Amino acid sequence: MNDIAPDQISALQHTERERFITSHPRSMALARAAEQHYLFGVPLHWMRDWPSPATLFVAQAQGATLTCADGVSYADFCLGDTGAMFGHSPTPLARAIAEQAARGLTCMLPATNAAAVGEALSHTFGLPMWQMALSASDANRFVLRWARAITRRAQLLVFDGCYHGAVDDTLVDRDPVSGATLPRPSVLGQVHNHAAFTRVVPFNDLPALEAALKPGDVACLLAEPALTNFGLVPPAPGFWEAARALCREHGTLFVCDETHTISTALGGYARAHGLDPDFMVVGKAVAGGLPCAVYGFTQAVAERMVHAKNAAPEGHSGIGTTLAGNALTLAALEASLEHLHTAANYAHMLDLAASLEHGLRERIQAAGRPWTVTRLGARMELQFMPHTPRSAQDVRDHAQGHLEALTHLFMLNRGVLLTPFHSMMLVSPATTRDDVARLLTVFDQLLQAL
Repeated sequence: MNDIAPDQISALQHTERERFITSHPRSMALARAAEQHYLFGVPLHWMRDWPSPATLFVAQAQGATLTCADGVSYADFCLGDTGAMFGHSPTPLARAIAEQAARGLTCMLPATNAAAVGEALSHTFGLPMWQMALSASDANRFVLRWARAITRRAQLLVFDGCYHGAVDDTLVDRDPVSGATLPRPSVLGQVHNHAAFTRVVPFNDLPALEAALKPGDVACLLAEPALTNFGLVPPAPGFWEAARALCREHGTLFVCDETHTISTALGGYARAHGLDPDFMVVGKAVAGGLPCAVYGFTQAVAERMVHAKNAAPEGHSGIGTTLAGNALTLAALEASLEHLHTAANYAHMLDLAASLEHGLRERIQAAGRPWTVTRLGARMELQFMPHTPRSAQDVRDHAQGHLEALTHLFMLNRGVLLTPFHSMMLVSPATTRDDVARLLTVFDQLLQAL
């Protein structure tokens, strides 16, 4: 239930939109110019999903500070929606990219550091075998092909509210009444019936998970350890232990998508909590924000993959793209694994994130608002509902889209950047206590305005 009158939110939103227009003339002008050549005026239409009158155009991003075309600086808690989780252009990463750029970008052959990078991936994430892709979307697509090939099963299982990138098989919905899988109406250009080969169950619902696995025809469960793109929904205590046991019982592979949940701890949620996945996918931040994704797997799974590939006729496997594993990406990944994926960085991130969570909770309680904050390591969300959500439907039932949009724009206008899709905040190694104090000060102002 909304705890603030809609007309009050609407009035504040109008004021904030006018404030943005006045204070961002250069971004407004660049937005108009970009409309001449870009669909919706941006290189990727998602960039228009911010609640501002025009998209903010970026002049520079360094550490945890972003500077827009109008010279306004922001404490960046969006961090490229996790892509820049370790900060914008960390010095070791920028140096490695520049040095490799002078030696070559791509050859469709392994660079001399390939073996060392593979060893570093295994050391960081705990799985012995790896392959590379350019995005987590690609990596998830490739893993689904491998899983279906080695199990000779067609069905895929995902959770309601999941997000695994632009993977057609996962862009489906669950009918809340019948539980049936439905095509997602917002997906453009659909011609294949992916709903026939994908089952969707509610997160944290073990009986529904068991029922979906029981026929014995599910190749893999593709899941984030916690839902992160439909509001942050953490697993219930004991959920993953039971879910992993069910997957093993029914011969279903577990694919753990850690693209967002590597914010949890060094090596990701699965390693920190002993989930023991068959496959793991990591994208976005894995190479410091340079386009890169990796997928790892167990030795037993690797042997099945080799058998499936050798048993298939010669020709394109449908897995891989020409630029995957290129020399520039390998250089960035090597630098990131050595200098960014470190215990010291995570200690800083988790300490500041805990401080930010505490500050937000204190203020919510003092203001008497029926809101909560849910945190997963360095990542957290301000949720306009009275309890931590248990499922995607729980989030839907409490959605306050207008209040969320106002929060984003209000904070943006005062130099604090949140992720546009949710009220998500991410703390990086470059984030400072002053940045946290700045966010909390603006949050005080928002509470006062409301």
